[in-house]
Amino acid sequence: MNIPGLQALTRDRFFHLLLIIGAGLSLFVPFTPHAWPAAIDWRTIITLSGLMMLTKGVELSGYFDVLGRKMVRRFATERRLSLFMVFSAAVLSTFLTNDVALFIVVPLTLTLRKLCEIPVTRLIIFEALAVNAGSLLTPIGNPQNILLWGRSGLSFAAFTWQMAPLALVMMLSLLAVCWFAFPDKKLQYHSGTTGPQWQPVWSCLALYIVFLVALEMKVELAGVLLVAAGFLVLSRRVLVSVDWTLLLVFMAMFIDVYLLIQLPALQNVLHGVSGLSQPGLWLTAIGLSQFISNVPSTILLLNYVPPDTLLAWAVNIGGFGLLPGSLANLIALRMANDRRIWWRFHLWSVPMLMWAAAIGFGLFLLI
Repeated sequence: MNIPGLQALTRDRFFHLLLIIGAGLSLFVPFTPHAWPAAIDWRTIITLSGLMMLTKGVELSGYFDVLGRKMVRRFATERRLSLFMVFSAAVLSTFLTNDVALFIVVPLTLTLRKLCEIPVTRLIIFEALAVNAGSLLTPIGNPQNILLWGRSGLSFAAFTWQMAPLALVMMLSLLAVCWFAFPDKKLQYHSGTTGPQWQPVWSCLALYIVFLVALEMKVELAGVLLVAAGFLVLSRRVLVSVDWTLLLVFMAMFIDVYLLIQLPALQNVLHGVSGLSQPGLWLTAIGLSQFISNVPSTILLLNYVPPDTLLAWAVNIGGFGLLPGSLANLIALRMANDRRIWWRFHLWSVPMLMWAAAIGFGLFLLI
């Protein structure tokens, strides 16, 4: 039986890299495979499972084709369409979280490729950067903000106000780069494309509401089982078409982070974090995020430093740069299903990291 995504996993160089890193780290820390399952954030895995099924359900319904056709008629040029998609991704991420925003925007972007000539790979890269920039605004935009908000004792409005200057600068910067990255040329439509055949998505909407309620009630496992059961009855094709191997990539990443933080050298460095100067802590938080992602970095650093503005800004900026900086990066690039996107992403994200680190710290000193 040909399992969708399995062949892609065998060609997935990032997954292979994660396996190699895990094997290498196992040589320097106690080898305890029985402890690895506990290192995996199962709530994230379960949440991703539900989102992947729901998004695939909408995609297979043909609704993205309908919406895509309306969009390409409304935005006549490549630049306008790209700016709209990037801005929409950022806005959605402020209240739907960065990963949920990507599960909505990226499949729609892939649909646009069937309708007109547009650099889909580049657009998905900018959408990944956009959700990192947009999600930093609110306490519920991403996991690290949820952690920081809970520890800070600030109100929703106060936390948002704290993050607003950085979010504004990053979004303006990203939109400015987007303006130059996408030319103002008319969209070239593909000839011979037939009208979309789509089915109503009310069942997906109902399952989505059920899943959100389950997440809110902290019974995510029951929620994902209800979603799976719903699709098992309504459309088994959805369950077969989902790229389940993405979950294996996330599991490998969680285990690698678990092994990395056990390194004695890293433990010694972390114990000295509380005595760092502001520039030192700024660079440490950003740098650590590049290798173990900004959510684990936030969890680690909160044991040594207060959940203040500097830490909140630094770990959010750490989502830019290298691929592991944010799990949202991995989601977007994996959904693109383009091997070239993995290195092309860094051509945009690394300069964005350097700009964000410099302008962010300067802005922090001014406020």
